[in-house]
Amino acid sequence: MAASCETGKHDHHDVYSALCPCREVLDLLANKWSALAIGALEDGPQRFGELQRLLQGVSPKVLTRTLRRLEETGFVRRTVYPAVPPHVEYALTDLGRSVSVPLAGLRDWVEDHIDALQSV
Repeated sequence: MAASCETGKHDHHDVYSALCPCREVLDLLANKWSALAIGALEDGPQRFGELQRLLQGVSPKVLTRTLRRLEETGFVRRTVYPAVPPHVEYALTDLGRSVSVPLAGLRDWVEDHIDALQSV
C-alpha cells in the first residue's frame, strides 16, 4: 500500500511519477559507486583511503561526491575525530544498514550471473 506523499505534489509515493522524491533516492542507490560504497561499509567504519583502495577505479572526486550524497540522504554517517591530521571515518547508519541488504543481493546476483550475461 502506498503512503501519502509528504511533498503534497501527489497522493502517494510512486517511483514511476516524475514528481516523486523516490526518484532521487533510486538514482542515488542505482549508482554503482553508491552501491559499492554501502557494501564496503557493511563490515564497519572505514576511512576515506581505505574506501578508495576497496573501490578500485573510483577517483577521489567521485568518491567524495558519493559519500557526501549518501551522508546527506542519511545512509552514511561521517565522524571527524580531533587529531592532527584529522581522522575521518564513514559508517552506515541504521537506514544505510537496511538498504545494504537488498544491495548485497543485487551485487551477489551480478557476480553469480556475469558469465551468462557475457555469453549473450
